[in-house]
Amino acid sequence: MATMEDVARAADVSLSTVSHVVNGTRKVSPKTVAAVNAAMQQIGYVPNMLARALAGSSSGTIGVAISAFTNHYFSETVRAIEAACTRHGLMMLFSDTHDDPEQELKVVQNLHQRRVDGIVLAPSGDPHNRALDYLTSNKIASVLVDRMSPQPFDQVGVENTEATAQLVSHLILAHGHRRIGFIAGAPGLSTTDERIAGYRLALQRANIDFDAELLRSGDSNLERSGTATLELLALSKRPTAIVAGNNLMTIGTMHALRDAHIAVPQDVALAGFDDFDWADYFSPRLTVMAQPLEELGAMAVDLLIDRIANPGRAQYVQRLSPALRVRNSCGCP
Repeated sequence: MATMEDVARAADVSLSTVSHVVNGTRKVSPKTVAAVNAAMQQIGYVPNMLARALAGSSSGTIGVAISAFTNHYFSETVRAIEAACTRHGLMMLFSDTHDDPEQELKVVQNLHQRRVDGIVLAPSGDPHNRALDYLTSNKIASVLVDRMSPQPFDQVGVENTEATAQLVSHLILAHGHRRIGFIAGAPGLSTTDERIAGYRLALQRANIDFDAELLRSGDSNLERSGTATLELLALSKRPTAIVAGNNLMTIGTMHALRDAHIAVPQDVALAGFDDFDWADYFSPRLTVMAQPLEELGAMAVDLLIDRIANPGRAQYVQRLSPALRVRNSCGCP
């Protein structure tokens, strides 16, 4: 059976472009749309191939295992996945992992027992990879979303390193900051490691020495990011700007700065990774690196459907590009 990769090769476009044409998630030039449609017709690709591929044995349901209740970013990701499932005529069965490795394994096992056709998982930082090993050993069609793994899975996430470097570089180049604090996410996550690497890369490019005192763990939550912010403010030479590694930590940082009577951006500039609905309504309005959530959800579902129908194909890893949204918490007018 033809796959999305076959269509991409036949049309000489990227896999994500095929996804955009199939799902209508981004504007594509008429010429490219025509090329993709011609390739699909030529090789016999059917976008909603799940029912045809698994007629008589499919539940028409996919499982989603993500820590969504405490993180608005993941809530929006789940919403995007659900919208993509609806377009494909699939039901979504969601369960929250709470980013706890033991709970994550139970969730994956329960979804498997309920005979879902496949699972979309945002893996926790489990050093033992128990959920991933369970998926592999039971040959469950799976796609990892947001957080990447060296294990051979289909995966879709954003490019974190260069994106974080761009965010930090904006503070350096546009506003002259050279003492920039960075509040990192929970240890063991690929997103945490990649965003720290991006922070250090921006400093290196600007010939700014890395200062370990300016790198603090916010553990991807409100309370700890607030504590990390206060630790940065307590330094004998405190930072003139702070970058938070995700949306929850950006909010935690804002709360801590407000409680310390630190004005943003007059006293300390602020920028964060992840956009969210009310970021443009804060005072000041938040400068952020925004992830393409609708595209992320559509791509995850497309890859999972393709994996269910073609279990023997090679694994595919897709990195999407986030976008810098400059508002005024960084000091821009």
